[in-house]
Amino acid sequence: MTFVQAPPQLGNQYQDDDVLRGFLRRVLPMATLAAIENDLVTIGDYAAQAWALARQRSAIEPTLMTWDAWGQRVDRIELTPAWHDAKIIAARHGLVAAGHDSTHGEHARVHQFAMVYLFHNASEFYSCPLAMTDGAATVIKASANTYLIERALPHYFSRDPAQHWISGQWMTETSGGSDIGGTETSAHEIDAQWHLSGRKWFTSAVHANTALVLARPAGNADGADSLALFYIEPRDADGHWRGIEIDKLKHKLGTRELPTAEIHLHDAPAILVGEKRNGVRAVAPMLNVTRTWNAICALATMRRGIALARDYAQRRNVFGRALIEQPLHRDTLAGMQAEFEACFQLTFFLTELLGRVQANVGKPDEVLLLRLLTPIVKLWTGKQAVTIASEACECFGGAGYLEDSGIPQLLRDAQVFSIWEGTSNVLALDFLRALQAPESLRVLLDAQQRWLDASISDELADCAREARNTMIKNTDSIRESQQGSRENLEAGARRAAIGIARSLALALLIRHAAWALSVENDPRPAAAAQRFSAHGLANAGKDHSIDDAQLLTSRSPR
Repeated sequence: MTFVQAPPQLGNQYQDDDVLRGFLRRVLPMATLAAIENDLVTIGDYAAQAWALARQRSAIEPTLMTWDAWGQRVDRIELTPAWHDAKIIAARHGLVAAGHDSTHGEHARVHQFAMVYLFHNASEFYSCPLAMTDGAATVIKASANTYLIERALPHYFSRDPAQHWISGQWMTETSGGSDIGGTETSAHEIDAQWHLSGRKWFTSAVHANTALVLARPAGNADGADSLALFYIEPRDADGHWRGIEIDKLKHKLGTRELPTAEIHLHDAPAILVGEKRNGVRAVAPMLNVTRTWNAICALATMRRGIALARDYAQRRNVFGRALIEQPLHRDTLAGMQAEFEACFQLTFFLTELLGRVQANVGKPDEVLLLRLLTPIVKLWTGKQAVTIASEACECFGGAGYLEDSGIPQLLRDAQVFSIWEGTSNVLALDFLRALQAPESLRVLLDAQQRWLDASISDELADCAREARNTMIKNTDSIRESQQGSRENLEAGARRAAIGIARSLALALLIRHAAWALSVENDPRPAAAAQRFSAHGLANAGKDHSIDDAQLLTSRSPR
């Protein structure tokens, strides 16, 4: 009989996730966990079924029909079947609403992001418009615009799929994404009605019910400070576009099920969210939210790659033994797991912090800590998602290079997490801006010390010393750099951000491991902490003995 290799399979993604379940048992009151667990089990089952269904069909991407049979411009976008399913799941379980619901108080964001973590990989990036919707809701609440609060928020938070709305963010133009000062979209007010005209070059979830748009009101000066933030509902009640034309759908490396388009606005009706300038400042409240979504989805991608690789390692036999019994392969999987668990503890701590600050129970140091951690958590998890997804592909050998196995999609999709919501360098520079607060380094050091003080354990003492010593080296190096040239400080920003992230992640992993040993007699998290510590913690130390400009100068003949 011809040998046929069994493919990897997934069980319920909540019930099979010891890391998530252990974290929730530690941080949530028993009554809260009991209240939300049915949601988690249901979404965990949905995630497993979605993986199995996706393997039974060919890849499907959204399509754009520009004209109908009679020559009418329609710009109709057909979505994938998974997107229709994801909309129902997202609404019924309140994947946006849960983050703003006061039922669970400061734990609202933990509840929400535990669901998002389970939902993301099954949703074919329906998580993207949900993140933008969460961000839009945050911005509108902060704007105190009564009309929009009454108009949009009930739809954003609705648990009825027929009433639930999603939002887009139409910011990017051909001049670039991060540097938006050159935005050319204009806004004109006629009879108390604003109209927008211009070109937006990268609009994800273009079919969304609403969108937030940056534009320059007529008469405003050049530059980012003179932009205003607008709210639009792109289609009328009959589904016709209101002053918007879809030029094309983007052909992307990954996230292909997500309809991302280039569009033109032709006097599209809009509502001013706040004042006629400082629109970029008005967008700022969403960054803590959308960057946390990005980090959670990157984390979910790591978890999915490891789950598939571990299951496959038990099914694949080579050289007379299962892969999981091969020492080097087992070592590879253990290394991936340790890096993932460190990312997990730091990322989900960020969700705790966001929930506390949002519920107005966060102390001043926690508000600053949220500002400091958000960019570095997003930066580090975005990079780690690519690394682990790549390793996961390799764990399958040649099968991991075949598109219809579903494994390469993990890697293609992972690359977006280091680009969305700010590239690694943009985030590193944002971290430097956050460090300008006089108390910033003290807040970071104090937070880590509190976590380590709560982690008394002989087994973890060496790890704790490594975490603290590396953190001190990082912060000392940052202080030294702050006294020197701005160019040298910026040149080391990414190393500083990653070094701080890894040092803090180890401390949090140690804290969780100490709890697991003392409360649940579970040594596995301690093994993860020891393995992660052994990998080494990058520091902010810099070597400028080599001139970057000289290093990058080409000697090739022209």
